[in-house]
Amino acid sequence: MSDAIELTAGHYRAVVHPYGAALCALEYAGRDLVWGYDPGGAPAFSQGQLLLPWPNRIADGRYTFGGAEHRLPLNEPQRHNAIHGLVSDRMWRTVDAGPAAARFTVGIDAPAGYPFQVECTAAYALDPEQGLTLALGGRNTGAVPAPFGAGSHFYLTVGQVLDHTVLRLPAGRRLPVDERRLLPTGAPVPVAHPGDDFRDPRPLGAASFDTAFTDLRRGADGAAWTVLSGGGHAVGLWADAAYPWLQVFSSDPIEPHRGQLAVEPMTCPPNAFASGIDLITLEPGGSVSARLGVRDVAPLTPTR
Repeated sequence: MSDAIELTAGHYRAVVHPYGAALCALEYAGRDLVWGYDPGGAPAFSQGQLLLPWPNRIADGRYTFGGAEHRLPLNEPQRHNAIHGLVSDRMWRTVDAGPAAARFTVGIDAPAGYPFQVECTAAYALDPEQGLTLALGGRNTGAVPAPFGAGSHFYLTVGQVLDHTVLRLPAGRRLPVDERRLLPTGAPVPVAHPGDDFRDPRPLGAASFDTAFTDLRRGADGAAWTVLSGGGHAVGLWADAAYPWLQVFSSDPIEPHRGQLAVEPMTCPPNAFASGIDLITLEPGGSVSARLGVRDVAPLTPTR
């Protein structure tokens, strides 16, 4: 795939690709901030992918919307789930691309299991001070309301095994799931120290996650920051108020083993198409947008 687009601004460099409108690489001063993939290939573990019109999993691919039952193809057959939306394996149209910005769009036109029409947009921008910003959007181009959710699947890295890093995760609650299918089993519960409470920075150690978190602590600007620190460096990911959920995955079963931390901002939790929790209903002509960013930040000092 030779259509990769390189963006640069100050010490930042990013590579994005119209296939999936994916983020293939993000560097600061030659150092990786995300675990990406060769744009000549495909991501083996969803790295850099955009998750639309839903993030995460839908049990059995089944949901009811507008009084009708729908069934999506199961692209996680071992767990009998539909996962990560419909556009990560689509070639998006490049609307414009410049030295430090690129914008993509793709249309969803009533595929199997999702009989709705939605135009999705992704706008990447690099700034020498603010790093990478990604704005995701969805607009209902059809004649009936459409269910919608959005997310991204970026892996943060500081070049260290996670056991030797420090994490600040702004979440006060986690979603319990069953171990086999990773589907919700109840309402969010408070995080607990020392297991999964990282609201104040502390060593990650052997903590293992494939968990959705919510009740996010936000700054005055509405941004919720996750920071991973190690080896004298740190990378931060912020998500605006349109993202009330974060899926965090410590990459234990993949190589490099625990070498990166997936932090996936989501507008809704796993199985939202079935549960309705935080599910967005796009009315005909209606639209929604969500913003996140990734940049180099100061290393963390553990507080406990």
